[in-house]
Amino acid sequence: MSAPAPVAVTDAPGGAPGAAPVRDRAFSKANLVKTIAGGYVPLVLATLVVFLPLAWMVLSSFKTPGEIVTTDLKIFPEQPYTQNYVDATTTVPFGRFFLNSTIVTFVGSAIKVALAILTAYALVFVRFPFKNVIFVLILVALMVPSQVAILPNFVLIAGMGGKNTLWGIILPGLGTAFGTFLLRQHFMTLPGSLLEAAELDGAGHWGRLWRIVVPVSLPAIATVALVTIVSEWNDYIWPLIITDRPETMTLPVGLTLLQNSEGNVGNGWGILMAGAVLVIVPVLVVFAMLQRYIVAGLTQGSVSN
Repeated sequence: MSAPAPVAVTDAPGGAPGAAPVRDRAFSKANLVKTIAGGYVPLVLATLVVFLPLAWMVLSSFKTPGEIVTTDLKIFPEQPYTQNYVDATTTVPFGRFFLNSTIVTFVGSAIKVALAILTAYALVFVRFPFKNVIFVLILVALMVPSQVAILPNFVLIAGMGGKNTLWGIILPGLGTAFGTFLLRQHFMTLPGSLLEAAELDGAGHWGRLWRIVVPVSLPAIATVALVTIVSEWNDYIWPLIITDRPETMTLPVGLTLLQNSEGNVGNGWGILMAGAVLVIVPVLVVFAMLQRYIVAGLTQGSVSN
């Protein structure tokens, strides 16, 4: 049998057969321009859009009122003015706000994540009628903004006696369409042989879920937990509507009392900035602890064999 005829390469300019393809050098001017314009410039702009407001908030929290409300722009404070943090924690019952936010975030996030795990497992591994219809309804709930349900939720919770209570803040948001969708997509990528082996060993759905599915899905579950914790901690609209007493307010809502307690708007900006810094610090700590799971959790299942 004769050898196959060689294939001509026509990648060179002019289509000359057999010529090697022409590529730009790694450090050529064209490659550097493409890298800077298409990579570094958008990255720097996106970073500045996110970072500059946070940096201004932190710097303003250490400024005196005269350094904030002035026509002479001063980026850095002349001397750190820590009295803003003292006033932010003493002007309003800051400790009570922090405790309320911690309870609402911990309880609400734990229940949300547990419900998302159970719902996603049922949608993937349990056979029951209208399963696909239920999943479509979950997708619809994911597309509908939560503000649409504020009025019905207020009427329902207030009628149940949940106004100015912590359970009234937690109850309406226990369902998480995002967490259910993300975990369902991840559970669908798990090898069926794992669950089949557990079933042959006599494990029921409960055993398969907590002994097989959950341990191998920790990155995805951590991602859902992080998103849920951040959303619960930063939630403002619903706690503002359902509570009007300081005893049951959360931290984001409590900041409004800082603003209302100051007669002079100029004197209140530094205190507000200090309160905002204290609000975001716990979220940053949680994010730093779980951030290594985010990329792994969001990309699991994106490549199928």
